[in-house]
Amino acid sequence: MTGSQDEITTLLESARRVGLEIDEDEARHWLAAMAAGDDHTSLTFDARTGVFGHRIAMLDFSDADLAHFRRVGALVEIPDEDGVETALALSGSAAQSKIQTYPGDCDFFERVNIRAPSREEACRAAGRVVLRKALDTIEGPSYRLMEVKFGSYPAGVVVGGVPMRPGSPISWSPDEIRAGRIEAATPDGASRVISWDDAATDPGWCKLDWVVADAERGTVVNASNMLDITWEAPDGTITPLDGFLDPYFQEVYLDASAIPLFSRLAGHVSADALDEYVEQLESEVRKYIAADEPNFGKAAKRLYNIFRLSGRHGEAAFIREIFDEPATVLYQVHALLRTVEEAARPGSPFTPATVDAQLDRVIIDVIRTLEGAEEEEIVSQLLALKSALASEDRVEEREVRVEAARTRIIALVNTFFTEKLQAHPQVRGYLEEIGGRR
Repeated sequence: MTGSQDEITTLLESARRVGLEIDEDEARHWLAAMAAGDDHTSLTFDARTGVFGHRIAMLDFSDADLAHFRRVGALVEIPDEDGVETALALSGSAAQSKIQTYPGDCDFFERVNIRAPSREEACRAAGRVVLRKALDTIEGPSYRLMEVKFGSYPAGVVVGGVPMRPGSPISWSPDEIRAGRIEAATPDGASRVISWDDAATDPGWCKLDWVVADAERGTVVNASNMLDITWEAPDGTITPLDGFLDPYFQEVYLDASAIPLFSRLAGHVSADALDEYVEQLESEVRKYIAADEPNFGKAAKRLYNIFRLSGRHGEAAFIREIFDEPATVLYQVHALLRTVEEAARPGSPFTPATVDAQLDRVIIDVIRTLEGAEEEEIVSQLLALKSALASEDRVEEREVRVEAARTRIIALVNTFFTEKLQAHPQVRGYLEEIGGRR
C-alpha cells in the first residue's frame, strides 16, 4: 500500500472530527517512507550515532535523548564475558521517541547469547549472569532494583498467600535474590523451597526492573531490561532458552559492535516471525480492550505496531498522530505514579526533594493538559499523594492515594484513546473485527 490520496483524505477528515492537528506534508513524507520498501528483514544503520535497527523502527526513533538512554543502559545491561555475547536495544516507547512525545517507562531489550557445550550448561550460565547483574544493582545512589522475573514454577505453589500456576514466571524480590531462595507452599500446605539454581534449569521469560534517578534531568523513571537468552551449541545451532526467538521489528540497538551477533541471531528468526508477531499483538489488543480494567493506551500502542508492520500505513499514520497529542501525557503520568511511590518508600536511596520535584512536574503537566472539574480532581489527588509521600509512617494511605490517582487517570486515558481511535473508519472497523475474534 502506498501513501495514496485516499489515505491522506481519510487521515485528515478523521483528525478533524476529533480535533487532532496534523502536518499534512510530514504525514505524506512518513507514508512515502513506509511504502518505500516492503522487505521486513531490512536494517538501517546510522553511522553518526552508531545505532541500528529494523528500517521501520528507525523511522520512529529520535536520537535527541540517546545520551540519556545510554546512561541508563550502562546500568541495566548484561555485559559481555567469555562465552556470553550481548546486544542491548531500546524497545517500547523509548524506541519510538520521534512520535511519543510523552513516553512511559524506559524499556530495554537485550539479546544474551551463551556459547556452551550443552543446554544445561547454558542455563547455569544464564542463572549466573542474571544473578550477578541483580546483586550488583540491588541498590545504589541513583537506583533501586524492584524485581527480577527469572525461571518458571515447575508446579502449582502458593507464595505469600497467592496461588502460582505451573509454568508461570517466578518474580524475585531483592531480599529473595540475596537469599537465593523463595519460601513457598504446596496447595495442601506443605512447605516448598524454590532456589535460584532450581529456577535456572528453566529460565523462561526473563526481565529485570529498577527505579532509576536521572541527576541531569532531576527525574525518577522505571527502567526495565527484558532478556532474550539463547544457547549457541558447538555446531552453531541457536536455541532460545524460553522456546521462542524474539523478532526484531521494534528494537533500536545502541552499539554498532553488536551487529555481528545481531546478524547471526536474526538468521535464525522464523520465516513466519512477522505473521506470528502480529497475531501476538492482536491477542494483546483483545486482552487490553476486553479486560475488567481496560487500557486503551496500551491497546493503541499495539495497534500502531500491527498497522505499520502489516502494510496498513494510513491507519498507522493516524495513530502516530494521536501519540503526539498533549493529552497523552496522562499515559505517562499513569505509569509514573507507581514509580514515584516506589522511589519514596522508607530506606529509598532517592532524596525526598527528587521525588517531590517530579510530582510537581506531573502536576504542572496535568494543569497544562486538562481543564475544569477533571483538572481539579486529578490535581487534588496528586497533592494528597504528595502529602502522604512526605510521611514515612503513612504507607497504607500512600498506597491508597496512588491507586486512586492511577484509577482516575487510566479512566481519562481510556476516554481519550477510545474517542480518537473511533474517529478513523478503518481503525474503528478493525477494532470491531478484532473484538469479535475469540
